[in-house]
Amino acid sequence: MPTHSETRRLPYTPQQMYDLVADVASYPEFLPWTAAARIRTREPQEDGSEIMLADLVISFKVFRERFGSRVALKPEDRIIETEYLDGPFRYMISTWKFREAEGGCDVEFFVDFEFRNRLLQSAAGLFFYDAMQRIVRAFEKRAETLHG
Repeated sequence: MPTHSETRRLPYTPQQMYDLVADVASYPEFLPWTAAARIRTREPQEDGSEIMLADLVISFKVFRERFGSRVALKPEDRIIETEYLDGPFRYMISTWKFREAEGGCDVEFFVDFEFRNRLLQSAAGLFFYDAMQRIVRAFEKRAETLHG
């Protein structure tokens, strides 16, 4: 059950970073191993939040899998919570939080997951930390491209 938690201070506004992460449809343009993204539905909630159902296709060497997620977008709090729906995982959750900070914003990221397949789970354990670092850096580079 790999987990990863990280906080980074970036020279952008919390809103800029929130919008970047909330733009799931653009992930294939910059996120490693993301071959495709599709938004199934977007449903505004009474409290101002939005629930999005999205599919991502992850491709890494011979491994290619589609998985679905329920994404809770909470713009007022600048929080994005993702919960796994279907695909190769036993479970997966992630949370992004964006807070005002001196010189920009603090971006907090947390992910916890487990693959159904033991072989995939073992392989994930070998490259998990490096993969998380590449993903976080990809979001940072995207922010620099859009707002730098």
